[in-house]
Amino acid sequence: LFWWSVVGSKVSLLSVGGEKNPEDIIETIARDGVSTMHFVPAMLHTFLEYVEQQPLEVVKAKLGTLRHVFASGEALPPQHVARFQRLVSGIVGAKLINLYGPTEATVDVSYFDCEPNEEYSVIPIGKPIQNIRLYIVKEGTVQLQPIGVAGELCISGVGVARGYLNRPELTAEKFVSDPFAGGEAGYERMYRTGDLAKWMLDGNIEYLGRIDHQVKIRGYRIELGEVESQLLKVESVREAVVMARADETGQKQMVAYYV
Repeated sequence: LFWWSVVGSKVSLLSVGGEKNPEDIIETIARDGVSTMHFVPAMLHTFLEYVEQQPLEVVKAKLGTLRHVFASGEALPPQHVARFQRLVSGIVGAKLINLYGPTEATVDVSYFDCEPNEEYSVIPIGKPIQNIRLYIVKEGTVQLQPIGVAGELCISGVGVARGYLNRPELTAEKFVSDPFAGGEAGYERMYRTGDLAKWMLDGNIEYLGRIDHQVKIRGYRIELGEVESQLLKVESVREAVVMARADETGQKQMVAYYV
């Protein structure tokens, strides 16, 4: 919320509902000379579709001040990155940065710079930011996983929250003592994210999905089991399974199958 003020910038607010309107976004960038933006990948996809339809001179004129575009809230598909490189990086030189982080760790804990001339088959969630340590452990243990072996991603550092309000059992399950820090100040506690990840050879982390049945669609956390339980309350439904299916552009939607 406040980092822009720390570096002497100003914040530019869109009109109500403007975050869903690519035309509004582009006009605001041009009007206020916006240099830094943040998107949920699903909205970045919609924004880039609109940019693709604009003449080259319009893109240069209206997006010329843009320098950094952050994406977080759900997995960033490689095709979004390739499109951004072609439509934005290649024209105005703006850089795309993939961020990762749950609310329980005061949001972003890792970053990955998408290089303009690189081709990616997968977009990593990157490396930890300052004052944060990331561990990948074997599920249900505190055994650290080696490079390339999937495990649960855990977060330690000053960003880790105190716990869930009025949920002592869930807090005890998810917020545990950091067994690797030896009581070092700022790293006393560790948050178990429930996310599956692995270390890559270059020191970046690749996100692999959820350990449980939780999915992220357009930045919202959804427990598929909760949706299934609601469907089963419908009188004529005997069985139900809910899945998150991605289309050819990587956009997810919930699909329900029922008997």
